[in-house]
Amino acid sequence: MPPACSGSSGGRSDPIISTSSVVPQDERSPMRVQGYAAVFGLVDRAGDVIRAGAFGNAGVVPLLWQHRGEPVGEICAIGEDARGLWIEAEVVAPEVVRLVRSGALRGLSVGYRPLVVVQGAYREIRRAALAEVSLVAVPMQAAARVEAVIG
Repeated sequence: MPPACSGSSGGRSDPIISTSSVVPQDERSPMRVQGYAAVFGLVDRAGDVIRAGAFGNAGVVPLLWQHRGEPVGEICAIGEDARGLWIEAEVVAPEVVRLVRSGALRGLSVGYRPLVVVQGAYREIRRAALAEVSLVAVPMQAAARVEAVIG
């Protein structure tokens, strides 16, 4: 596995893809977050259910704030485990760092293009092309949250 973020916990045994390719950047990376950007099998506010394997080929994507603008940091590791799409990221934008530390910005959300969908009572997303992950105030999926703030 390629190196993860500077100071990464490195304790996961799941097939997580590390996307960091730079040396530690302590001066520019005042905070690290870990959490689930999507949780499998739960209905979101739009009536979608993401299924395990939907983001099986997730690679390098930007970390945004509220699905807009320029990246606010770097996703260092991303991949599916039994629960959902897990990420570890370094957040460098000062305003976003402040909001996450204060607890005002603890949601995570994914931007994606559905590739395989089954329509029933809910829209099941079985395969999707991941476009970005965002830190958000109100996630579409209530369980998609920052679970750890480091630094």
